[in-house]
Amino acid sequence: MQNDPGSTWSFALRVCYVGPRPPRVYGIFTVRHAPIHTGGAEAIKLGLDALISSFTSPFSCTSRSDHTMASQSNTGSFYDFTVKDAKGNDVQLNDYKGKVLLIVNVASQCGLTNSNYTELNQVYDKYKSHGLEILAFPCNQFGAQEPGSNEEIVEFACTRFKAEFPIFDKVDVNGDKAAPLYKFLKSSKGGLFGDSIKWNFSKFLIDKDGNVVDRYAPTTSPLSIEKDIKKLLGVA
Repeated sequence: MQNDPGSTWSFALRVCYVGPRPPRVYGIFTVRHAPIHTGGAEAIKLGLDALISSFTSPFSCTSRSDHTMASQSNTGSFYDFTVKDAKGNDVQLNDYKGKVLLIVNVASQCGLTNSNYTELNQVYDKYKSHGLEILAFPCNQFGAQEPGSNEEIVEFACTRFKAEFPIFDKVDVNGDKAAPLYKFLKSSKGGLFGDSIKWNFSKFLIDKDGNVVDRYAPTTSPLSIEKDIKKLLGVA
């Protein structure tokens, strides 16, 4: 890995398939996805996530979009879940019926924080009157980059970024203690190499009927999802 002269980390990855046949080198890729102020380990993790999103399977080099295209799970309903807001009050997701939802696991000290909060605000301001809601779930599982209390997290988002979308109780998104909602989301739209959430600011897009229609990598910017949001909202 080397420090790119621009604003991002840059490193090369040699991708192979190792199976019953002799190993085959598919190519060497240079990844420039992580902001330079992120740590080296985080840059590698984000770069790997961006790289694997370009494959339809570990054995193919077929091009694909940033978001995963796993099949929809039919187990349970999105609207069956109850979550807690930042003050510990129960919120029934049934209250969001008829809305298009973007669900994001957020963090206050991540290299992706500034760009994501800024763009999430822009998307929300533009489409909230058309029926979009953004549900932000703080999570401290990735680099311990969301260490604060719920009150501190809300103050950070609302003071620094003027966030108007709801911020919920801090949750785990992976492991045995993962929030039931996130277990449902991951089973509905699994990642390419497993269901686990890869990093802060992974995103799930929910349609007006509660179907999980898309999942996006942490490096996928909220503005790049705008066309998908517009389609679900029926906005030209």
